Amino acid sequence: MTDTKPLSGQTALVTGASRGIGAATAIALAKAGAHVIITARKVKELEAVEDQIHAIGGTSTIAPVDLMEPDAISRLAAAIAGRWDTIDLMVISAAYLPELTPLSQIDPKQFNTAILTNVVATQALLAGFDPLLRRAKAGKIIGLTSSVGADPRPYWGAYGSTKAAFDNLLLTYGAEVEKLSELRVAILDPGATRTAMRARAYPGENPETLKVPDVVAERIVALASDGFETGYRERVD
Repeated sequence: MTDTKPLSGQTALVTGASRGIGAATAIALAKAGAHVIITARKVKELEAVEDQIHAIGGTSTIAPVDLMEPDAISRLAAAIAGRWDTIDLMVISAAYLPELTPLSQIDPKQFNTAILTNVVATQALLAGFDPLLRRAKAGKIIGLTSSVGADPRPYWGAYGSTKAAFDNLLLTYGAEVEKLSELRVAILDPGATRTAMRARAYPGENPETLKVPDVVAERIVALASDGFETGYRERVD
């Protein structure tokens, strides 16, 4: 690409943008020229990400939201629609990892949190931002998944089942709108990455052996810049 800011003039929404891959993605998108709307629960962490975006000359808007709150996403969508006519890119990064445990011992409260965050909120995001995404010239959605959604693994049942549902929702929606608009949907598996969620899942692992979130973020920027067909799936190794 010869354009140093391939996403200039575009508006992107990133969920789970307060840390990890979500934060790195927000910063990378801003560096590529997009105005980034960053969402997460913790305001101070979002402000820290915004400071980093402004430090590189980018622009952003903080939109604190708890995805588990009833009607929170519909309120967010209405507020954003009041300021922007379109959303060119939505990156769904927010996720909740329950404790890894045998299926018979899954904690119901944690499982419910995972379902609400990883599944119910995803449907609400797709529904709430559908008009703004469809009005974009070439709208894109990139959902961050996990290999355990497609490849079941012992002790990962609570998280893996929600990610399987996450993938299904995204691909179903993509197929529904593919012939009605230019909106396209892709699924990206970040692979082993140095994040707080990874540290929780693998507490004995040396984080220095893992790639940093910026690697995944740059791949997301490339996909957003170059485009893809609905159903595209990739793992970042």
